[in-house]
Amino acid sequence: MAKTKGIHLGWIVVKNLDESIKFYTEVVGLKLREYHKEYSWAELVGESGAALGLTAQEDEMKAGSNAVLTITVDNIEEAVQKFKLNGVKLNGDIMEIPGHVKLQSFNDKEGNRFQLVQVLHA
Repeated sequence: MAKTKGIHLGWIVVKNLDESIKFYTEVVGLKLREYHKEYSWAELVGESGAALGLTAQEDEMKAGSNAVLTITVDNIEEAVQKFKLNGVKLNGDIMEIPGHVKLQSFNDKEGNRFQLVQVLHA
């Protein structure tokens, strides 16, 4: 059975990734931990707590419309099976960023969007 490890990341959609990185580092004071231009993704951190993810990839979410919390699990396939058995609305299929993470977006019964994450690297 999949084990939930915790909430380690919240992410938002932005219109301009580079401008947003500048704002969150220079104005807010966070540190850029990761930047993957090819995936339109950045992660910023403070001295403690969860990371803030930024993406400029708009799909059904537009910039400024929502924040998504991620829930880290040790086995995403098992977690997805449990969700399916319990009637959870899954959005698409499991997506894998090779060597990094597996992701599965879902909505709770109130329509709030979350994302399951399985980290593939140590």
